[in-house]
Amino acid sequence: MKKKDFFDFKDSSQIKISKKISEQVIGQDKALEIIKQAALQKRNVLLIGDPGTGKSMLGLSLAELLPKEKLYDIVSLPNPKEENSPLIKAYPSGQAKKLIDQAKLNSRGLLKFQNIILIVLLILAILSPWWIRNQYGDVMGAAALIGSMFIIVAISLVFSLGKKMKGFNLNSPKILIDNSGKKSLFIDATGNREGALLGDVLHDPLQSGGLGTPAYQRIVPGSIHKAHRGVLFVDELGLLTYDSQQGLLTAMQEKKMPITGRSERSSGAMVQTEPAPCDFILVAAGNLETLNKIHPALRNRIRGYGYEVYMNKDMEDNKKNREKIARFVAQEVVKDKKIPHFTKKAVLYIIEEAKKLANSKGKLTLKLRELGGLVRAAGDLAIKEKVKLISEKHIEEAKKLTKSLEKQVAEEYTQRKKEYQIIEVEGSKVGKVNGLAVIGSKESYSGIVLPIEATVTLGGRKTEFIATGKLGEIAKEAVQNVSAIILKYFGLDIKEKRNIYIQFLQTYEGVEGDSASIAIATAIISALKNIPIKQEIGLTGSLSVHGEVLAIGGVNQKAEAAIESGLKKIIIPSVNYKDLNKNVLKKIKVIKANTIQDVLKNVLYWNNSKRHEQIKRKLKIR
Repeated sequence: MKKKDFFDFKDSSQIKISKKISEQVIGQDKALEIIKQAALQKRNVLLIGDPGTGKSMLGLSLAELLPKEKLYDIVSLPNPKEENSPLIKAYPSGQAKKLIDQAKLNSRGLLKFQNIILIVLLILAILSPWWIRNQYGDVMGAAALIGSMFIIVAISLVFSLGKKMKGFNLNSPKILIDNSGKKSLFIDATGNREGALLGDVLHDPLQSGGLGTPAYQRIVPGSIHKAHRGVLFVDELGLLTYDSQQGLLTAMQEKKMPITGRSERSSGAMVQTEPAPCDFILVAAGNLETLNKIHPALRNRIRGYGYEVYMNKDMEDNKKNREKIARFVAQEVVKDKKIPHFTKKAVLYIIEEAKKLANSKGKLTLKLRELGGLVRAAGDLAIKEKVKLISEKHIEEAKKLTKSLEKQVAEEYTQRKKEYQIIEVEGSKVGKVNGLAVIGSKESYSGIVLPIEATVTLGGRKTEFIATGKLGEIAKEAVQNVSAIILKYFGLDIKEKRNIYIQFLQTYEGVEGDSASIAIATAIISALKNIPIKQEIGLTGSLSVHGEVLAIGGVNQKAEAAIESGLKKIIIPSVNYKDLNKNVLKKIKVIKANTIQDVLKNVLYWNNSKRHEQIKRKLKIR
């Protein structure tokens, strides 16, 4: 019997999805295997990778896969010997609640007995003045009446307090952690401050007057205590202070930690409990920069008693992995619970978007949070239209609504530069070139057209290359590499000392990276030899000191910026050609370059004059 094809469905509701979290993880097969091993052996794990690649899902998977253990409720009790050293007790899950309920029943019985005594005293206080008057006269009766009034007021206050205290006994335990009914624990401590992570004691301004709340009632457990016998998940581990990381390390080593006040000026600082249990598995996460911010001893503890995993940011574009993206779409719909399912064509559209977001040929992105945002935005549009299924048009519209801030800034940047003719897309000009760059962070960026101009003036003692435009360190180094190529490799005979100025026009956001290298070299050579540059072409590519055009990042974003600005052609490194999306190739002509000669041959306006022929020979352009 022929096996049914996975994509033989009408809409995403027909795609089977697992209820197990571990089987919902997409594209992180290696990491998932390590998570399974860590769950079996109870090991700590450090997950490093780009945001949105499934780190928290892996943490949840570990909690799900942990062998089932008996969970405990944690309570605090008054210490009869030392008030500021509360006792900590652990009870099997569900027992603490029963203990508290029993304490409340005892408290109600005690209050009932106290109320009977108070009522008897009240009756005596009312009747006693009349008896004293009859026995000892009016003076003594009047005095007794005044005394009785004070007694009645006192009894009223006690009654009032009794109502407020109904069901509560100052000596009854306080439940710190109630795990009744829970089967596994996953505590997300991301962003926790020291008190929330390690536990704290509330401040009581009335403590010095003896009217405050007992110390054991002010105990607040930390995430490390809540995760006892479970998983503690901390994303962006490097954002924790070194003190918090040190405390976390101590908790991991000792598997128990007292709770004390974290503010030196608080009355809680005088309180310290018995060690509270905190035997947890740590799943920490972050990006590569996080490694520089992790306490060395903490990282050593994780490595020595667990695993470090580098997350995949993409996966191979094959049928099996396209099925995973389709399953991801169905999962997101089910998780959201507010949007309809996708048509088959809409699912295939999302798969194409996964290819684009990968920024590499033959790959599918694993930055699934961004892809999930597109799924939900398309769903919101379908709900607005009151349709039963999400179609391709909804995704197309959602793409416009979900543009990143960097993309919006880039579009406004390009529009303004075109309005004021800072970006020119027609004709030719000496010393001016349209470079292609990106703005934003490593996690989210967008392409822009970056106009660069060069001019040459007579200099002083030596030839100098002067670059302006808020350049970063890598960009400055790129200018130096280009200057080496101009002066040495190409052998341009600069007979007189010159000042060569390179200006990145209106780059208020700053410039970083070396992908503008071929554009800088082109602008300088154009200015030196007075050869016009075609303004309809955009350039991006790094340069080696030998004039080889090297690979760059964000090629699709840069190409899209060129298309939106009205450029007709782009020159890119040959090795990046495979990374371009099909849609980009349909909209703009792409010229591949292996060397700076390939760039200059296509971007400069050459004529048949002897001077131009001499320059071509000098530059070894064929």
